[in-house]
Amino acid sequence: MAPTEWESALKSYNHTKATLELMRRAPVIPVLTIEDVADGVELARTLVSAGLMVLEITLRTPTALAAMKAIADAVPGAIVGAGTIVEAAQITASIEAGATFLVSPGTTPSLIAAALAAPVPFLPGVATASEAMHLREHGFRALKFFPAESAGGVGALSSLAGPLADLSFCPTGGIDAARAPSYLALRNVECVGGSWMVPKAALAQRDYATIHALAATAARLGRP
Repeated sequence: MAPTEWESALKSYNHTKATLELMRRAPVIPVLTIEDVADGVELARTLVSAGLMVLEITLRTPTALAAMKAIADAVPGAIVGAGTIVEAAQITASIEAGATFLVSPGTTPSLIAAALAAPVPFLPGVATASEAMHLREHGFRALKFFPAESAGGVGALSSLAGPLADLSFCPTGGIDAARAPSYLALRNVECVGGSWMVPKAALAQRDYATIHALAATAARLGRP
């Protein structure tokens, strides 16, 4: 096959514009692991009121899908997504629960096929240039860089900006309030993912005032 023939034979992702628009809604996407549905709804209200409306609910707890549905139904302005997508079956369940975007920590051939067929934006995870190039062949231009700090951090993403200049990233993993500005200063980073604005102690005590203050600061982060 000539290059143009095999390129056209690849299925192509068709939600790039929507994915980039989602990433540009706020500089930080809170990554939330919710144990209690009612607490999750109140947490979502707090984050949205502070300016962080794009929320990634990880599928790491038995209550995750119920929390997604409750937040989607009860919190105006919340853009609810499902994180930790590791298999195709989770896509349908998440969308039925109200997820309007999907995030994976990495990719496999079967997950890529499912992502291409999904009716909502999909942010697939990569940790290397090869993984990013593989997804690029399928039309993906917006990727999650995970685990960001362990995979080389700011230096790695800066290095990818040259050879893969048409790709945009949401680095996630090990990022906190101190590290986030350095990532957001990179030209190939649209936003970062993190959970530092939801300290475990504050959530356990239902200290939503502290969470709101941290989230409001995160929402103001931007490129210098």
